[in-house]
Amino acid sequence: MKKETLYLDTSVLSAYYDERAKERKDATIKFWENVLPNYKVYISEVTVKELEDTRNETLRKKFKALIESFKVLRINKRVKDLANAYIGKGVFPEKYLNDALHVAVASFYGISYVVSWNFEHLVKVRTRKSVNLVNVLEGYKEIEIISPQEL
Repeated sequence: MKKETLYLDTSVLSAYYDERAKERKDATIKFWENVLPNYKVYISEVTVKELEDTRNETLRKKFKALIESFKVLRINKRVKDLANAYIGKGVFPEKYLNDALHVAVASFYGISYVVSWNFEHLVKVRTRKSVNLVNVLEGYKEIEIISPQEL
């Protein structure tokens, strides 16, 4: 049986080492150990760039090791166009282009789930409904946007 697919946004990766939010860190580690092995896991060039922008060199190296087994999905013109459609329809404000790109890349590549700890802009019923409306209008499948605890 083919494994379902997950796309991890940067919030999930950064939570793995986030000492400021112990409960979320523990939930992320548990998710990593118990859930991720059951899925085919993807990230994108956006995720890689956001992690590379980490100022702390030790942490940046930890992130690099954490993602080395994940397939990195490329950003292309169609992904950018879809992200801009989300922004144009008011799903995401323009200043949150990276959030739009995370969802657009996962939608473009037909990923089953976007997994995020971003409850402000991503893991919300309104965002999920709006993203799926745009996806259908643009010819893409609907996608689930969920927190690690939902799997």
